[in-house]
Amino acid sequence: MTQRRSPPPKRRRVSRPRTLLGFSPFARCVLLSRVASASAPASKPPPRTPPPSSSSTPHRREPKDEGIGNPKPLKPTKRIESSSDDEDDEEEEEQELEMVQADFGFFDPKPGDFHGVKLLLTSYLDNEPWDLSGFVDLVLNQTTVGTVVRLDGYDDDDEGDGDNGSSGGDDDEDLYGVVTALNLKRYAEHKCIKELKKFLLGVCRDENTKKKLKLLLEEQASQVGLLVSQRFVNCPYQLVPPLYDALFDEISWATEDEPTQELRDSFRFKSYLLISRIYERDPNKPNGKISVNQDEPVIYIKAEDEIFHELSMWSFTFPVHAEQLVPDDLKNYRQMGLVLVVKADDVPKFREKLKSLVAAES
Repeated sequence: MTQRRSPPPKRRRVSRPRTLLGFSPFARCVLLSRVASASAPASKPPPRTPPPSSSSTPHRREPKDEGIGNPKPLKPTKRIESSSDDEDDEEEEEQELEMVQADFGFFDPKPGDFHGVKLLLTSYLDNEPWDLSGFVDLVLNQTTVGTVVRLDGYDDDDEGDGDNGSSGGDDDEDLYGVVTALNLKRYAEHKCIKELKKFLLGVCRDENTKKKLKLLLEEQASQVGLLVSQRFVNCPYQLVPPLYDALFDEISWATEDEPTQELRDSFRFKSYLLISRIYERDPNKPNGKISVNQDEPVIYIKAEDEIFHELSMWSFTFPVHAEQLVPDDLKNYRQMGLVLVVKADDVPKFREKLKSLVAAES
């Protein structure tokens, strides 16, 4: 009888917070206008506002918008330069931003993450009324596959209790991202999953695509993983490859290590379904005079979505109605929901492309 491995502890620590702002110069320019700065006061974690998306190097076993949230505003620390009596007033008033490193950790989901995860998923299905609380419960109760990203160890004298890996404070306040994969058949009878399926079929306008979607949600559901990945936009981009490595490694381990055959089989995915957001050029709006290049027909808010889109078997977009803060640079674009399906066999290609992208950006 083969002895099963004990999964390594899910904990990674990351520093050097920076933000991946997309592939194109325009995407970087646009999203840069939404990110205050990746600096924070050393005395407390960076504050935040509702989300989405984008993501330093973390230890482990290891996106109020959909993967597109507004960034948590990171307040830069201002330091007044010391001056002598001989310095003129201009020099006395000179200020500069002091960058302060923040550590991020990967942790198993737990009930205490409820409000933080719910905030990240607030606009996951646009402004559709649905059982979001029930959906968050599914995410948090599946601890063998799934990761939350939190600020780690702001109190250097306390290394945490080993359970949540956080050295104190409100976990919800420190939560910056979540990733998981839920089997659509396993959770089919939950109200939130029924409502999610109904929503997707309702926003899919192309009849041929709707037939594929219905087949995926019903007959093929036992082999489909709903890949949920939400982050605040100023979550360090260096986290993105290890975060997905963590997810796909855990899925692989779960096919061997779960206690029953039924559970092990529930992680043998053949495809992944993703719901995300993009900005798409609005043909009804004139170009106007803008200081940056706007040739891109699509702006991907989470950079990995462009890779997923490139590898997808099929996809569709739909208009979103939830209120969004749109930067001036994006006034000629409209936010759209993006639904796509990727074969599980293409995950190795995705991981390779994602690592190459982040390496190029570093």
